[in-house]
Amino acid sequence: MPIPDLPLLPPEDSMLSLKFGKEIANYFTGSPLNRLSFLRTNHDFLQAAFSHSSAAFLAMNQLNPLVKDDSRLAFVSGHDITPFTGPSPFGKKEEEAIRDYNSEETQPLILFLGVAEKDQCPSESGTTDPFQYKEYRGRPYFAVDVTPRGSLTDTANRVITALKERGLSFHDSSPRHMGLAANEAAIYAQARSLLDWNARNPFCAQCGQRTLSLNAGTKRVCPPTDLAGGEKRDRLPCATRGTISNISFPRTDPTVIMAVVSSDGTRSLLGRNRRFPQNMYSALAGFLEPGESIEEAVRREVWEESGVRVGRVVIHSSQPWPFPASLMIGAIGQALPGDGEKIHLGHDPELEDARWFSVAELEEALAKGSSNLGEPAPEGYREGSLRLPPQTAIANQLMKAVVDGWAFTPKI
Repeated sequence: MPIPDLPLLPPEDSMLSLKFGKEIANYFTGSPLNRLSFLRTNHDFLQAAFSHSSAAFLAMNQLNPLVKDDSRLAFVSGHDITPFTGPSPFGKKEEEAIRDYNSEETQPLILFLGVAEKDQCPSESGTTDPFQYKEYRGRPYFAVDVTPRGSLTDTANRVITALKERGLSFHDSSPRHMGLAANEAAIYAQARSLLDWNARNPFCAQCGQRTLSLNAGTKRVCPPTDLAGGEKRDRLPCATRGTISNISFPRTDPTVIMAVVSSDGTRSLLGRNRRFPQNMYSALAGFLEPGESIEEAVRREVWEESGVRVGRVVIHSSQPWPFPASLMIGAIGQALPGDGEKIHLGHDPELEDARWFSVAELEEALAKGSSNLGEPAPEGYREGSLRLPPQTAIANQLMKAVVDGWAFTPKI
């Protein structure tokens, strides 16, 4: 059955839908929040949103989100989180934060995720006083990294203990466990990707000195001075200062993932990674390289991993993948006939095996053999038959598209 709560557009008869079919949404998309990204530089807005009584906070520890259970995030109030963050974490404007930078102090990392408008809050609100800034109205959402670290270790541990005493826990957020409701998974994906990016970039790529997180976790800079030791001193010269390259923004790595069908459309090529459970296969995938189109990346990756040569490539859909920060660009490609369909694993040793599977085998696996990596096969699975990743993975959606003849049935 379909994943509940995925962001499907209402039925409509636009020219694009008539020609290409309905829009396809994947897990980790469909956030109910308006990100209001243009207001991340407005510290008056951020501080007002943070301080409002309706503000909701997602605490995260080692990139794991606070949850009530395996399917629901736990959003807490400012009362729960300000012992860690302080009451005015956005009190300083950007130039003031840079001026007062002290590399010996550990600053709490707080992300502004957006505003839930018109009762679209994923958590129970219970508030009759929504936040309003100019024409923007709703409930503000933030994520806070409470991982014990540096001078904030003791405070972080006290906050974590208090949350756990309320029966809440930090969810194992590895790709093996993707059971969150779709809209909450999208909020979590945004928070996890930004926290991970900040954690991976504590130092300037140009000069190697520590960087400062700004704009509610969406920008890092290399300050020119440091108050460490109690006295302001100039830091080492850095070529990035004074130019736009001083700005470091979160990165997203484009990745292609593709269902490859045979030249006659009756079979699909799948690969097996060594870490997969027995009998599990999936779509081939790989990172897009500089100076390469999506279509070229699909053809290159398929040939490098399996030896199969692909002709026509059609883009199907995309999926944010916050492990740590990829954008999975799903495509369907058709193998060239004859020798183009021959499998050869001698180029790139990434795959343990690659095979052609019939559409009937795919159809059975979609119905009875889809599960997370760390879970057993579902009820009804026939031992020894094909297994596939779960519906929450775009690979599963691509296999379904092959079974449905998505790329090969004219829409008009």
